[in-house]
Amino acid sequence: MNDMTQAKLIQPEYSDAARQAIARKPSHFINGEWVISESGKTLEVIDPSSGKVIGHIADATKSEVDHAVAAARAAFDDGRWSGLSPVSRERLLHKLADLIEAHTAELAELEAIDNGKPATVAAKMDVPSAVGAIRYMAGWATKLGGEMIDPSSAPSGTFHAYVRREPVGVAAQIVPWNFPLLMAVQKIAPALAAGCTLILKPAEQTSLTALRLADLAAAAGFPAGVFNVITGLGETCGDQLVRHPDVDKVAFTGSTEVGKIINRAATDTLKRVTLELGGKSPVVVLPDADMEKAASGAANAIFFNAGQVCIAGSRLFAHRSVFDTLLEGVSNAAQYWTPGPSLAPQTHMGPLVSAEQRDRVMGYIETGKREGAAILTGGDAPGADGYYVNPTIMVDVNPGMRVVREEIFGPVLCAQRYDDLDEVVKAANNTLYGLGASVWTRDIGNMHRLAAKIKAGTVWGNCHGVVDKALPFGGYKQSGLGREQGRAGIEAYTEQKTVYIAL
Repeated sequence: MNDMTQAKLIQPEYSDAARQAIARKPSHFINGEWVISESGKTLEVIDPSSGKVIGHIADATKSEVDHAVAAARAAFDDGRWSGLSPVSRERLLHKLADLIEAHTAELAELEAIDNGKPATVAAKMDVPSAVGAIRYMAGWATKLGGEMIDPSSAPSGTFHAYVRREPVGVAAQIVPWNFPLLMAVQKIAPALAAGCTLILKPAEQTSLTALRLADLAAAAGFPAGVFNVITGLGETCGDQLVRHPDVDKVAFTGSTEVGKIINRAATDTLKRVTLELGGKSPVVVLPDADMEKAASGAANAIFFNAGQVCIAGSRLFAHRSVFDTLLEGVSNAAQYWTPGPSLAPQTHMGPLVSAEQRDRVMGYIETGKREGAAILTGGDAPGADGYYVNPTIMVDVNPGMRVVREEIFGPVLCAQRYDDLDEVVKAANNTLYGLGASVWTRDIGNMHRLAAKIKAGTVWGNCHGVVDKALPFGGYKQSGLGREQGRAGIEAYTEQKTVYIAL
């Protein structure tokens, strides 16, 4: 690597606000107070753009998990939140949204330092989307309701029967490292709007914005115990949260492997569970598509956020007649995604989140080559201190290869040819996953036919990865259980109670 390239991979200096947040003494936010970890055990905070340890967070013990759950349990049971008027909950949520918006620059920088995503992207997408998620769900606080139904087997007027929607109780919310702030907010917003109390456990790799979120929740005026944050390892404090008898609901976003472990553990106490898990999303390009838009869209679908996206378009299916043209366009578009430090204003794609993730992705690339795949572009990692991987396109792949079957969670695209629609539908569905898919065509009839046949929770047409707060999001098959966002997202934090009254 020459000196000029090396210079481009040097992380700029942090702001004073970011330094102050990073320097926070390792602690948890429990019952409205910052609690110093009694064990003194900590975990390192590493900037993936430099590979340097920049701070530490607390590693929760069982007693601290118990403390957080007890605080949330008391806050729910005594009605300080569940018994509050819906309009009061709505107002507090809007206050939190306003505070997040006011701290956009700081939160975007912390997200970039902690996760590796470009600060410019976090400021334009992650933080505004988090604000929008809270404001959308805040409105549901005053609109949730039940219904009155006449019993089908009783004479009219002999019973008054109705169905109530009530908050499910204490929610344990375990969020991933790829969109730390946004994923946290997409869970806390519906839970709080519904009247639940919660314990948020961010990923141990990316806890900085969750801790700042606790500061902002306190400043907004949420009652003590309603919103708690504990940091630590998933296999310890995360597991203890899932198994805790006083937790009523578990919401998790992450890998399918961990999601299965959580689902099994939650079964012991029959907790309500929402799981948003892995994906291996197909991008299907028909021969009549706008090739320029399809090429740019396919590149964005896999290289955005360094491919660390559950709905990343990691499997590209192009009709044989346009395969070469499309792949040339995607390869050219990949140059836009050359990695750089997260705080550099010209960076479009940052490093991967950790050395472990970089090594995992590079391992898949090497496995693909051993199995016979060819590298059209990329396939290497810049020799820098951070965890960078160049955008990679693999061709000459087949459905039996691990790179085609398994979720890589990195900037690696596997491109394949097809001849007819029946063939590509079968190939697109030939996966354990079913989170997202996109179809690129000018033929609206074929668009609808493929949308109906592809087994995925979301199918996009002539775009990929568009997510809106009003529309449900979740997966088929091993991509998860339940839905987030929209009405379904808040109803997931409620129980239905039927009431019969004899007249």
